[in-house]
Amino acid sequence: MRRLSDVLYAAYAKRLTRQLGSAPIPRHVGVLVDGNRRWAKLRGAGTEEGHRAGADNILNLLAWCEEVGVELVTLWLLSTDNLNRPERELSPLLGIIEDSVDSIAATLRYRVNPVGALDLLPAATAERLKAAAERTRDVDGMLVNVAVGYGGRREIADAVRSLLHEHATRGTSIEELAEVIDVEHIAEHLYTKGQPDPDLVIRTSGEQRLSGFLLWQSAHSEFYFCEAFWPDFRKVDFLRALRAYGERHRRYGA
Repeated sequence: MRRLSDVLYAAYAKRLTRQLGSAPIPRHVGVLVDGNRRWAKLRGAGTEEGHRAGADNILNLLAWCEEVGVELVTLWLLSTDNLNRPERELSPLLGIIEDSVDSIAATLRYRVNPVGALDLLPAATAERLKAAAERTRDVDGMLVNVAVGYGGRREIADAVRSLLHEHATRGTSIEELAEVIDVEHIAEHLYTKGQPDPDLVIRTSGEQRLSGFLLWQSAHSEFYFCEAFWPDFRKVDFLRALRAYGERHRRYGA
């Protein structure tokens, strides 16, 4: 027999879905999966347990996104700053991320695309991410960017560096490049080149900042900050984010 709380939750989720109506659905959703460590601390658990609980919620989110017609999801799983954490914490976290990305790929429903400075990661981790991307290369499903070893400033620096290298091979002088370089030239060298910018960026755990997530791409994004820690993020929280997005009038900087 279903518990009353489960019945009420299901009814509320249906109500939120109906409220979406014909409201626009974001094509690209970026998510900062934040709060795993604080979730664990509140329960007297270890950091690793918090990260595993967070990893267990990722496939739920992807299913919710797929259900409403989102085409692209970017998950920030590990920042470049996180790479400076003590080895006793970083090594298990990398293992959890590797297993999580493998789980996404194993569904054969999503196309995995690693974004970040893979050269900063341990070789074994980088290879696991690349292998997941290769296994899902031909999957005709939602694209999932897994941002691992990612930092917004690093991405822009890498884009400019790539742009300079490209023009150096063409024999373009710095003076000539300075005359023609524009926003689109840099965008073509970002980790997410060729992809639409995020329409909606969600951050869990109550923090109200981007912390460097998709700095370039989020110039015109809508933001939704949720109090729940990532392991506790539920379908109703996701639907509330979509409802808030649908109620906004996007001005694109105007």
